[in-house]
Amino acid sequence: MVVALGVIALGFLVWLVRRERGGQAGDASGVEVTPELSALAWEPKRIPPDELPLGRVVVSGLTKQYGQVKAVDDVSFTAEPGRVTGFLGPNGAGKTTTLRMLLGLAAPTSGEATIGGTRYAALAEPALRVGAVLEANGAHEGRTGRDHLRVICRTTGLPLERADEVLSAVGLGDAANRLVRAYSLGMRQRLGVAAALLADPQVLVLDEPGNGLDPRGIRWIRELLRSQAAAGRTVLVSSHLLAEMEQLADDLVIIAGGRVVATGTVASVTGGRPSLEAAFLELTAGEDTIR
Repeated sequence: MVVALGVIALGFLVWLVRRERGGQAGDASGVEVTPELSALAWEPKRIPPDELPLGRVVVSGLTKQYGQVKAVDDVSFTAEPGRVTGFLGPNGAGKTTTLRMLLGLAAPTSGEATIGGTRYAALAEPALRVGAVLEANGAHEGRTGRDHLRVICRTTGLPLERADEVLSAVGLGDAANRLVRAYSLGMRQRLGVAAALLADPQVLVLDEPGNGLDPRGIRWIRELLRSQAAAGRTVLVSSHLLAEMEQLADDLVIIAGGRVVATGTVASVTGGRPSLEAAFLELTAGEDTIR
């Protein structure tokens, strides 16, 4: 009896330590647990018709030069409210640099990018107007997912309970107390999306949000972004997943070698070719050199 009680107590202590560590080792079998999709429906608030223009993203003649190299060369396009705009291009084409300039993280050599007619840095409350994910590793490794979001809530003036709402919405409710260092790449992507959704912003800017997600996760992010656009939000998303973008996007912007090579609806860009992949490879032929 004493031995049995000792074994039970030891098991409880092991469970407690794992719980306090945020589940760093995964479940009891040592296999990482992948969060399931949330059972809660995500119902984004609709943008009033008279406010829709405030979400229009306009990129005009945007250029970024590093020494002798033009990472972005006279890029112009518009991302409209109520639509998903896919931003495509080979590695090194200038996609991330363009998004960084849009978000005020890099200064353009020339040209400008505006949101509702205003540069990001000049917006009254940019963090509340625009939700962005440019990398999946932006969270502090030593914080839990919940604490990471609560820090953002405090800095932006949002109620702390909002962190749990968006964690549930992205399927990380059961992983809220796990340390970020224990998150898989797919879980980190979900956490980044949760951070972007915290303020229920009018504009979403996402760089490769499907990276690291399994097929269930890919479908989830597609449905999430479609619902955001349906509610009147502007969704600008870059991706290398061409088959997925063919399903997700309303409009496309394709750049290669730092320059725009095609814009328009998915149908117009595909132009009778058998797939978006075929169109992309043709439009970007010879422009896949890393610069």
